Amino acid sequence: MMLLQYFIQRRFIIMRMLFVSFLILMSKEPDSLYYARLRKALVDKLREEGITSERVLNAMLKVERHKFVPKELQRFAYQDRPLPIGYGQTISQPYVVALMTQLLDLKGDERVLEIGTGSGYQAAILSLLCKEVYTIEILKPLADSARERLKRLGYKNVYVKHGDGFYGWKEHSPYDAIIVTCAAPRVPEPLIEQLKMGGRLVIPEGDEFQVLNLYIKTEKGLIKHSVIPVRFVPMRGKIRE
Repeated sequence: MMLLQYFIQRRFIIMRMLFVSFLILMSKEPDSLYYARLRKALVDKLREEGITSERVLNAMLKVERHKFVPKELQRFAYQDRPLPIGYGQTISQPYVVALMTQLLDLKGDERVLEIGTGSGYQAAILSLLCKEVYTIEILKPLADSARERLKRLGYKNVYVKHGDGFYGWKEHSPYDAIIVTCAAPRVPEPLIEQLKMGGRLVIPEGDEFQVLNLYIKTEKGLIKHSVIPVRFVPMRGKIRE
């Protein structure tokens, strides 16, 4: 009788432990839902700050920014600020990513050139808004890791090249839009040549003081629109000679 009572009590304790473990497991929000909730809050904030393109906001909602930053920084991925990605480079502030993308005014069938791949986050955003993205990174480790990451995450219309963005990517020109994600003292001439007539080019210009500029290519030359002061890492390579 005592032995039977022992087994009944033992079984009750085990069942209770399993039930408690189940409750703990259910109370922990899966990472995918947790990050989705943070991403939604970020997009709501971007909307409040003046990002009006629903296509851009939807792309920002879909692309998982935490997968484009070092693991130890993932908890900060949906804060509206730049984060280091190694080699002295950063992933841009989400507001600036959204603003630059919005300035390109993409409709869906464009070919876009990006200068400064970084971790591939901006290219991933662009890939959801246009037909093809060609992106150039001057630092080979970043180019290689971005290529692998974009492929692994399923971004099939993004093509990554290791090289100096000053020269653009002539083989696939002309481009409907060009976006430069590093600060240059001027617009590199090859990029102007590779931009379609009527095309848009967004670039941060300056050294200590930088301004985000939008250029539109016309028969009479480039029309310049200055947007906001910004702070980007400097463009490297030929542009500095």
